[in-house]
Amino acid sequence: MNSRQTTLASLSALALSLGAARAFAAPKPLELRPIQIDGGKVLGVFTPDQKVIAYKGIPFAAPPLEDLRWRPPQPVAKWKHILFARDFGPHCIQFSSTPDMVFHDPGPSEDCLTLNVWVPTDSKPGKKSPNLPVMVWIYGGGFTSGGTSESRQDGQFLARRGVIVVSMNYRLGILGFFAHPELTAESAHHASGNYGLMDQAAAIAWVRRNIDAFGGDPGNITVFAQSAGSISLSALMASPVANGLFAKAIGESGSQFYGPGRPLTPREDAERANVAWANRTFGSAKLFYLRSLTPDDLVKAVASRTNPPPRFRPIMDGYFLPDNLAHIYADGKQAHIPLLAGWVANEDYPKSVPTADRFNVQAHIDFGPDALKFLAVYPATTDAEAAQSAADYASDHNRGYITWAWLEAQAKTGNAPVYRYFFDLPSPGDRYHPVSMGAFHSDDIEYVFGTLDSRPGMSIRPEDRALSELMQQYWTNFAKSGDPNGPGLPKWPTYNATAGYPVMRLDATPAASPDTLRPRYLFLDSVWASSDSK
Repeated sequence: MNSRQTTLASLSALALSLGAARAFAAPKPLELRPIQIDGGKVLGVFTPDQKVIAYKGIPFAAPPLEDLRWRPPQPVAKWKHILFARDFGPHCIQFSSTPDMVFHDPGPSEDCLTLNVWVPTDSKPGKKSPNLPVMVWIYGGGFTSGGTSESRQDGQFLARRGVIVVSMNYRLGILGFFAHPELTAESAHHASGNYGLMDQAAAIAWVRRNIDAFGGDPGNITVFAQSAGSISLSALMASPVANGLFAKAIGESGSQFYGPGRPLTPREDAERANVAWANRTFGSAKLFYLRSLTPDDLVKAVASRTNPPPRFRPIMDGYFLPDNLAHIYADGKQAHIPLLAGWVANEDYPKSVPTADRFNVQAHIDFGPDALKFLAVYPATTDAEAAQSAADYASDHNRGYITWAWLEAQAKTGNAPVYRYFFDLPSPGDRYHPVSMGAFHSDDIEYVFGTLDSRPGMSIRPEDRALSELMQQYWTNFAKSGDPNGPGLPKWPTYNATAGYPVMRLDATPAASPDTLRPRYLFLDSVWASSDSK
């Protein structure tokens, strides 16, 4: 062997020796073990970076099929073998669709009452420590669409910040919100209709019973929600059925304070409307017959344009919601817990851009003797001013005012801190939303979850990353302590009269300032609040 061969051999031996040493010194891979919950044992999977363990598709209630259709969620049957919770469960039957809702699950099913849990790896699930705060998410979709398997609702990134994240599916449309006199008669509570809300409450109750097995604190649960989810959250806070289930609330763009002439429908009115529609649509409104229909039958019937159905949404059923929320909150009977809530700049858009003359004429048609007061807070002396006021009014009419009314009600009687925000970072646009939409309804979801990279066709800017980081920290700080503030963050004061009702503006330069638009909402309240309290 020549000297060159000797050197190569020596280097090879050294490399093998170092490789063996590295292999010997390498840390053992993290191990996952099944944990025991009330349905049986469940095994999760690591996220790719091994910082979080995901448990997906865990049943929290029995499949609502056949005779369980249109009944409150029932206890789940126990399973004998280990449940490998690797994949999302099916999303619930949809009664509308939007192009930006992209699901990653087996598809729609009536058997859909599952939830998902994301746990930081260092929490060591199964050892009942270290009692991490828990954030339970309720998705939006107008009570007609939505599901937990969308990439923008992936809980792993929030979980990295020292919280456990949970999301649940709940029944939608006619399957979730159908009132019927026969259903009321078979109910122990003489109520029917709010099955989707009951699903949400059942999922939160499941969290309280089981989250300690994942390392979570059942006494420190924050429910956070958007759009229809936020509407649901305001109702959960008001419901005696959900009383005591959670400790904090974060509402994004919506509440059940339907001031613009849309108070909660009483159960009896919903029953009459539903029976009449079923008779027209199916030739029978008998419960046994309606339960025999397939989900496809119901989807097609609800989609009919010649025989449009009633609105299948939460109602005043006398049990889950015994009264309008305006009354419940005014009487201080809602949950006395910290609330953080707000909305985005462009919750909705006017159907057309009006001239100043047209806007003034419409104001007199819509508001009659109050038209001048309306024009004082939505001025239209020029066409440009009218266009801006039309956009502002559309946003306020749809979700701004009702979220404001919720904040006001909780601040008055909730005996707990309240925080208000306004999301106003103009969107860079994506595959479904042009730049001209600005900050649009649902725009904030990816910022809260830290999932900006899931958005197709979005050119993410440094200010998007920075705002997402800030919102994730605010939201998780609030979940931990009931206060969004923390070291290095812009100060977020509580919502109170002494400080001028401060609003945290979430944009490229986040900061809190007094609410300069309060006269606008006080005017809307003077016109609309009476319709919500009937």
